Amino acid sequence: MSAPLPVAIVADPLDAGAVAVLAHHATVVDATSGKEALERDLPRAKALLVRSRTKVTASVIAQAPDLAVIGRAGVGVDNIDVKAATERGIPVVNAPAAATTSVAELVVGLLVAVARDFGSQVPAAKKGEWKKAGNGVELAGRTVGFVGYGRIAREAAVRLKAFGMKVQAYDPYLTKSPDGTPVLPLDELLPTSQVVSLHTPLTLETRRILNAERLAKLPKGAIVLNVARGGLVDEDALLASLESGHLTGAALDVFEEEPPRNARLLAHPRLVVTPHIGASTHEAQARAGTVTVEQVVKVLRGEAPEFCVNPEVRKP
Repeated sequence: MSAPLPVAIVADPLDAGAVAVLAHHATVVDATSGKEALERDLPRAKALLVRSRTKVTASVIAQAPDLAVIGRAGVGVDNIDVKAATERGIPVVNAPAAATTSVAELVVGLLVAVARDFGSQVPAAKKGEWKKAGNGVELAGRTVGFVGYGRIAREAAVRLKAFGMKVQAYDPYLTKSPDGTPVLPLDELLPTSQVVSLHTPLTLETRRILNAERLAKLPKGAIVLNVARGGLVDEDALLASLESGHLTGAALDVFEEEPPRNARLLAHPRLVVTPHIGASTHEAQARAGTVTVEQVVKVLRGEAPEFCVNPEVRKP
């Protein structure tokens, strides 16, 4: 008699094709209905797969004595206690490039939306107010400064260069960029960037990296974009900068608290808002699910995964 398949809990909705592949290698338990369903099967789980909704805390990990791998179908692992997993010797795997194209395209879309004043023009037009005001600006010739210059930022840079934009970057982990983009100190980048796009993880060092003081360093009429992590921008300071007219506009796909509750900020006509949809395309979700399942299966087979955020647990 063959050995029973290991139990893999799917705590957040994943691409159906990816789940079907997982089912060839594990007994899949659907725990997407919530916390009670998750906790019911944790004691027998060998694998736990999540997106961003489920919080994999130290307490959750402690309830799974046989857990061998945690899979995050996406890039960021803010919702996983990686330290607790590492202490248990549990690899945390992800799909770091799955949403690169989708998020890079959202950067472009949001920037165009702000530059052409979609925030006020679209709602007015839908109400029949045909105001062809000249509030828009062209992107050609303007400089975009990326704060953080990883995969997504570099893909966005390729697309924005096609608009005739100039590109520069700040990244504390780079002395020079892979694509030749100038890398500057942050205090030099901000005053010379008509557009600032944030692409860093949220850490103690990066929390509110765009605060009131740094927003004031941007040239008048600048645009701020954040598709990375809520908390990178001081939202009160951003609102003040929008209300004063120092910024032409801003676009946020992420907020410090989601859903956001700052009604004044949300209502500002020069702010374009999307509900954390950077990776929400069919293609990105399919890639995220497929790659994450591949990594989880490798660990269950005793093989080394390519994408492990705590590789030290795999060392002999």
